[in-house]
Amino acid sequence: MRMNINKRLLQYVRTMRPYMAIVIALSLVTGLCIVLQAHYIAQIINQTFLAQQTLPLLFTTLLLLLLIFLLRAGLIWFGEVVTNYASCLVKKDLRQRLFAHLLKLGPMYVKGERSGEIVNTATEGVEALDSYFALFFPQLCSTMIIPVMILIVVFATDLLSGIILLVTLPVLPFFMILIGKQANAMTEKRWHMLSQMSAHFLDVLQGLTTLKLFGRNKRQETTIRQISDRFGDTTLKVLSVAFLSSLVMEMGATISNALIAVEIGLRLLYGNIPFEQAFFVLLLTPEFYLPLRSLGTQFHASMNSSASAGRIFDILETPLSDQSSGREASQTPVLQDTLSFEGLHYSYPTTEDQKQEALKGISFQIQRGQTVAVVGPSGSGKSTLASLLLRFIEPDQGQICIDGNPIQQYSAQEWRKLVAWQPQRPYLFNASVAENIRLGRPTASMDEVIQAAKQAQIHTFIQSLSQGYNTVIGERGARLSGGQAQRLSLARAFLKDAPILLLDEATSTLDTESEAEVLQTLAQFSHNRCVLIIAHRLNTIRTADTILVLQAGKIVAQGSHEKLLETSETYQTMIHAYTDEEVVA
Repeated sequence: MRMNINKRLLQYVRTMRPYMAIVIALSLVTGLCIVLQAHYIAQIINQTFLAQQTLPLLFTTLLLLLLIFLLRAGLIWFGEVVTNYASCLVKKDLRQRLFAHLLKLGPMYVKGERSGEIVNTATEGVEALDSYFALFFPQLCSTMIIPVMILIVVFATDLLSGIILLVTLPVLPFFMILIGKQANAMTEKRWHMLSQMSAHFLDVLQGLTTLKLFGRNKRQETTIRQISDRFGDTTLKVLSVAFLSSLVMEMGATISNALIAVEIGLRLLYGNIPFEQAFFVLLLTPEFYLPLRSLGTQFHASMNSSASAGRIFDILETPLSDQSSGREASQTPVLQDTLSFEGLHYSYPTTEDQKQEALKGISFQIQRGQTVAVVGPSGSGKSTLASLLLRFIEPDQGQICIDGNPIQQYSAQEWRKLVAWQPQRPYLFNASVAENIRLGRPTASMDEVIQAAKQAQIHTFIQSLSQGYNTVIGERGARLSGGQAQRLSLARAFLKDAPILLLDEATSTLDTESEAEVLQTLAQFSHNRCVLIIAHRLNTIRTADTILVLQAGKIVAQGSHEKLLETSETYQTMIHAYTDEEVVA
């Protein structure tokens, strides 16, 4: 699993080639600095204590050593700047791709996931990749270059020491990989628990009012404490494995250094190696193992990146359900006369092998200038029909056509330009009133925004706000009542001025007076448009040209309000239930 994730992460490293070339060049220069640094230190010690030279005679050597120290420090600083900048570019690209793909996947995908988990992936998950691109991979490059350079120099200086370094070289990576396998599974579990905790926190915040009302806040405190405890325990297990790995790496490096020291010390004792040469090798030995030890540390840090990257790639590789690139995706759809629904079937998956049929062969037409209302009990297929029209989902069988042309031949993005939608629970962003209305048509002028607000019977209320149309309404329209939020969403639909108008319980939260005013505006606005209304309230549907009665995914009756009252017992029962009035046919 980790190998597969690493391969996909390395694909993004290719986009960092200019920066990685700099890292490789810096590693080569750093390796050269290490060798020169050890050479000059050994020379100074030898000439000072054995050759009895005075410090003034070593001035040039000391100056060169100081310059090498400064150059090495500068290379470390510049390398961190380059790798962090490159990491920021990769994270920016991944975050943009992730957001763009989520937009393409649409609301049906998001409904099947926990919002908090997705938010955690897009924020903390992408940010966690920093340890891979800014720390682990640059260190991997250094580890592949610096020890090799030192090994070549040591072989050229002292063959026996070079052989010992070569033999002990694979020991540290072996233990790093061996222990890393165990830590990888724990890290993935830890990341999964962090995502769950984030999702639960978001659920609690969004449902805080309900929890307070039913007195369940103490229970949630206990639940969050339990989740936090499990997350803490898992984190400690990951850290314990990481500490164990560091201990093994340090012991391996220490023992290897000791072997070189003992071997060189014995040869010095018997006069088989010059002091300057021996001291030079001793200085290079810790530098030989240092990149390997650092790689082990960064290897464990990068496991968090691998765990988060797995979830990121899962989302990015989720296939698009709406097939937005149709055969003629470049064409712009135009509605001249008829919007038709032809034999629509759709099933929702309930388990891996079973599906629940929501629509069973629905067929009807809406002429331009005509209003069709759809009514039915919960679960009858009304919302599914709306989702098909909006192309959030695609039918299993059948098709939706405009003037005989299947809408699948157009891209979903182009098709949605023809549809203005008023959802049952409109979403309002934490922005100004004008910005929320202008979502319907971003290029609209302020006069057009005001006109749409007047049509939705909300202009007077907006003027009463402290900053009028520039008033920020809060997250999800927190400063508005349900009726005000619905009218603001209606203004958004009016501003879009699309030839197809889809209204899902558009007046469900309005009082009688406001509903009458909005319905009057809708009657005027519906002229020369195809209007599909999903509603329960009698006032909303009774003026429709045709009313469709859905039950269990089928049209069981259709006609005008008066006709259905005479012929459909199902419709009569629904009207009684929705209005609490006795309808006399």
